[in-house]
Amino acid sequence: MHHNISLSQFITEQLRHSADTDSDLSALLNDIATACKQISHLVNQGDLNGTWGNADDDTENVQGEIQKRLDILSNEFMYNALNWTGHVAGMVSEEEELPMTIPEFYPRGRYLALFDPLDGSSNIDVNLTVGTIFSILSCEQGIQPTLADYLQKGSEQVCAGFVLYGPSTMLILTLGQGVTGFTLDQEVGEFYMTHPDMTIPEDCQEFAINMSNQRFWEPPMQQYIAECIEGTEGSRGKDFNMRWIASLVAEVYRVLTRGGVFMYPYDVKDPTKAGRLRLMYEANPIGFIVEQAGGLCSTGRERMLDVAPEDIHQRVPVILGAKNEVNRIVSYHQEFDACK
Repeated sequence: MHHNISLSQFITEQLRHSADTDSDLSALLNDIATACKQISHLVNQGDLNGTWGNADDDTENVQGEIQKRLDILSNEFMYNALNWTGHVAGMVSEEEELPMTIPEFYPRGRYLALFDPLDGSSNIDVNLTVGTIFSILSCEQGIQPTLADYLQKGSEQVCAGFVLYGPSTMLILTLGQGVTGFTLDQEVGEFYMTHPDMTIPEDCQEFAINMSNQRFWEPPMQQYIAECIEGTEGSRGKDFNMRWIASLVAEVYRVLTRGGVFMYPYDVKDPTKAGRLRLMYEANPIGFIVEQAGGLCSTGRERMLDVAPEDIHQRVPVILGAKNEVNRIVSYHQEFDACK
């Protein structure tokens, strides 16, 4: 097996063959891995250290969501692991309204790190899988980045990854040359390659969606799910299985390992939120990974990585996974829009 290839070795070897050999990027990814090991330890401790539950006074983060103590601690771990290294010029976090700046007395690097430090944290109290998602963009060396520097399309990403704090802690990574999975050896404190060349089959028989929002979906989404549920008797001629974990990292990991399609489509429940997931540090990094694994990621109307961002906390509808299923869903949206 590949279990003797560590994350550091893998990154070094992948970057060695890239046109722009870059030790900064390698060091940055190792710094992120270090923060994720700290978060993993915190999550694994459960409520032993009293960190579960809501933060003081039920403070809301910029998304208007109740912050968990673990969200705040995870955010601090990421910021503290990256702010002094000289590899990043700035950061964006789900937990912070404005981009996070690098303290004046530290050098600024040529990368921007965008992350959701603890995705799915509403699941923490029921001991379900949570995770960290990150996206790396490049910028001019040493600049004090402005908002515009962060608003790059997903296709500009240098690399992206996510970490799952599940029964085992795993890191899924793409540097634009496929997708590789690593598992944390808790005793050694090192990630080792366990899942080389992760790929998503083009067809599937499993979908993941929050059915309780069905009445708020647009007709193309209604049509697609209705066909899935009709099963062998319907036009699709096959039975589908349904999953819904409500943890993006867990859903995407399942699609990467077992195939399937995951949807958090546009709905009219709250017209101010075009979708629920955030473009810059959820949909874009996940979209990059899914495409690199041979799948597709779309808003239903546009390739995710082509969406021109207008705001660092922008929300988008997300449809991702098996290529043929995503294409079918997109075609339903096109037919619907053409008839409007």
